[in-house]
Amino acid sequence: MSVAFRVPLYCLILVLSALKGESRYLQENEVTAEGLFSLLNSEVKRELSKDFIYRRPLRCLDMLTMEGQFTFTAERPQLNCAAYFIGEPNEVISIEYSAVDIDCRRGDFVKVFDGWFLKGEKFPSNQDHPLPLSERYVDYCDTHDLKRVARSSQNVAMIFFRVHSPGSSFTVTVKKLINPFPCNIISQTREGSFTMVIPHQHTNCSFSIIYPVEIEIEELSLGRLDSNDAPLKRSIPSCGGAGDFVELLGGNGVDTSKMFPVADLCFSLNGPAQMKVGCDNTVMRMVSSGKFINRVTFQYRPLDRRELQKIKGNNVEEFCFIE
Repeated sequence: MSVAFRVPLYCLILVLSALKGESRYLQENEVTAEGLFSLLNSEVKRELSKDFIYRRPLRCLDMLTMEGQFTFTAERPQLNCAAYFIGEPNEVISIEYSAVDIDCRRGDFVKVFDGWFLKGEKFPSNQDHPLPLSERYVDYCDTHDLKRVARSSQNVAMIFFRVHSPGSSFTVTVKKLINPFPCNIISQTREGSFTMVIPHQHTNCSFSIIYPVEIEIEELSLGRLDSNDAPLKRSIPSCGGAGDFVELLGGNGVDTSKMFPVADLCFSLNGPAQMKVGCDNTVMRMVSSGKFINRVTFQYRPLDRRELQKIKGNNVEEFCFIE
C-alpha cells in the first residue's frame, strides 16, 4: 500500500512548517509543494523478505517511514538538512551511524534527536519526555564510534546534519523495534483508534493527531473513583489536584506544554464522550501518578470542510475552534 495513503497530507505540512519555523538548522531550506509530495510518494510500502535491506539515497530534506539503509552524499555544501523518521504507534526507532566521512573540525555535524523538532517546538515536550533535553541529542562529532546507535523513546525521531564539502557522506541504518507500552505518539493517519496504557508508572503520555478531528473516548479507566455519567468538560481547575487524569489539548504547534487545554476527565468513564477540535494539532494526553494502571481507548476521524466552517462560526476562541 502506498505511503501516500498511510501518511497523509499533514506530514507534508509538518515538513513545510519546519522550513518556515524557528529551527536554526532549517531556516535556509527551500522546497516546493511538488517536491514535498515526491518525498512521500517515492516511499512505497513493499512486501520485502526478512533478509532484504531496502536502500536509497538520503535527501537533505527527507521523510522516512521504512526500515533500511540510507546514505547521504553531498554534491555541494548543505548547511541546513533534516530527515524525519516515523513508525507505527507501537514502534520505536533505532538509528545506527556507519561510513561517516565528515569534517567535524570545520563545523560539519550529524545529530540524532529523540523526537521531532518543528517550528521551534519539540515533540515530546520537555514535560512529557523521560530524558532531559541535553540527553535527547546524540552528536556523532562528540561520540564518534563510542555511540554508533541511537534509539528513540517513541515512534518518531530525526537527524540534523550539516556538511561543507562536496563528497562528504554518511550512512544511517534504520530499524523499528516493538514498544509494549507506547507513550508519546504522532499518528501517521488522519483517522483510527488507539488504546493508551500506563502501568504503574509516574509519567505523562500523549497521542498527537496533526489534523482537525473529532475524538470519541470509548473507555477510560483511571484506577480511582468511577463515574459512568461523568461528562467531558471544558477545561477547568477541577483536575488540577488529581494525580491521574486525561486531558484533550488543541493548538497549532507540537509542544503539548504550549497547547490549549480543551477538556479534561478526572474520573473513569464507561461510555462515549466526544468533541470536535478544529486545531492543526489535537492531542489526547494522560497524566499518571504511578499508583494505578491507567487506560484510555479512543477513536478519531478528520473533520470535513463543512464541519470546520460550522465550528468556526460557533466559536469565539482565537487559538482554534472546538465544539
